[in-house]
Amino acid sequence: MRVPSCVGKALFLALFTIPLSACDQGLPFGGDRQAAIEQSSVRDPQVRAFYEARQWQAAWDGKSEKALAEIIGGAMAHGLKPSLFLDADALPDDASAREAALTKAALRYADALARGYSDPKKSSEIYTIPRARADVAAGLASAVEDGKLQEWFASLAPHTPEYRALQQAHGKYLRAAAQAKPPTVSAGKAIKPGRRDERIPAIAAALRAIGYAPAAQGEATGHAERYSGAIVDAVKRLQADLGLEPDGVIGEATVDALNVGPAGRARQLAIAMERLRWLERNAPDTRIEVNTAAAFLDYWRDGRHVDRRNVVVGEPGWETPQLASPMFQLVAKPMWHVPDSILEDELSKKSQAYLSANGFTYRDGRLVQRSGPKNALGLVKFDLRNKQAIYLHDTPAKALFGEPERHRSHGCIRVHNALQFASMIASQEGVLDQFRKAMAKEDQSYVKLKSEIPVLLLYHTAFWDGSRVQFRPDVYGWDDLVGSALGLVRGPVRKPWLHKPGEDVGP
Repeated sequence: MRVPSCVGKALFLALFTIPLSACDQGLPFGGDRQAAIEQSSVRDPQVRAFYEARQWQAAWDGKSEKALAEIIGGAMAHGLKPSLFLDADALPDDASAREAALTKAALRYADALARGYSDPKKSSEIYTIPRARADVAAGLASAVEDGKLQEWFASLAPHTPEYRALQQAHGKYLRAAAQAKPPTVSAGKAIKPGRRDERIPAIAAALRAIGYAPAAQGEATGHAERYSGAIVDAVKRLQADLGLEPDGVIGEATVDALNVGPAGRARQLAIAMERLRWLERNAPDTRIEVNTAAAFLDYWRDGRHVDRRNVVVGEPGWETPQLASPMFQLVAKPMWHVPDSILEDELSKKSQAYLSANGFTYRDGRLVQRSGPKNALGLVKFDLRNKQAIYLHDTPAKALFGEPERHRSHGCIRVHNALQFASMIASQEGVLDQFRKAMAKEDQSYVKLKSEIPVLLLYHTAFWDGSRVQFRPDVYGWDDLVGSALGLVRGPVRKPWLHKPGEDVGP
């Protein structure tokens, strides 16, 4: 996939902020080529491995250099800035230095496609998900030897339907951003279908810029300010793709989404593609993935997608971390051992009458909540292996699953219809009878799974739902950390998170 020529310098300035840097000329190629490489490779083991595979022979001539420049020139198709890897105008004239610069550029671009350009552990306080692996030095050596640079580079990025869908959407939004910048939609009262509002022409233009509305029809001003017809339908489609209630009412969240514009959506998609490149290429056939940005989980069994359901995840300040953490047992009628932080921040302010009515008591100096329908973990808990004490569980606060915004927990993941989900897993694992017997008891009991199920807690603000690309707000602010590493402009200023007070004090 190539980005069209209409995406020019103005767009690059709009999307990227890190200044262009010259290629590193640190490899001192000289008369004794092998000795020079051996000395310099202490700092760059990939370069050393590449030349060892080639028996210290030079790799680049005019033809292969041109091919590499064209390949890296297409990096925008992956949401990557070509100048992160190579600036052809800044290549040194000295043959040895030029050879070194080209090799380092090729290896770094290959590594970015195969494993991601940025290090996820540097943009996340907690990140335990295994990263993709690739021997790009050996692969590049073979590709150069066989004259198959284009084919090899094309094989490195993920070849999944989701990645291809994000690529296509990214290209679409880049083209839209290159054509014109839509007007900003000003804040104001919510606009309901059928009403008139002077902002409707700007809203229509913003919808057209991101491909949700047809071209302007040259209407009279009065008619153009009526919110009706195709514009209402376009707003509903946009709201559905944003995880909002698709009621057609243009409120604050819809206005904010319109003002992101095509350049902002292209940025979001570039970050999403980077996160997909981090992941191992061969996902387990049986696994659970939780998208904490969108607050839902997907369940695959034996390579087949069998379930998707809403979840409630950590609110800002109590973020659900990005973990790879296997599920190893079900806990029927769980007790809740209250973490010290929740006790100090919230439950210490509750009256003794409240604590007693909700089954809280002290055991061995710790506040615990007895099993039962009022327990914050509900009737079942899904135990995961991790040092962060993060797990999946039921909840008595069922109404939250119907809300568009579901970042409301203290970091653990609450599962919609958790008892039904646990029964599904127990049946597939061959422990349904044990689980039913455990549920018939009054007190907490454990049911080991015959096989541990890998669980990935991911954070993807742009994703493919199987038919359409969808977007979610960057509620944790983690997109900006990845975007900065990629040289992208900062995203919209995040609004203060408003914690909704209530009786829900679960993990």
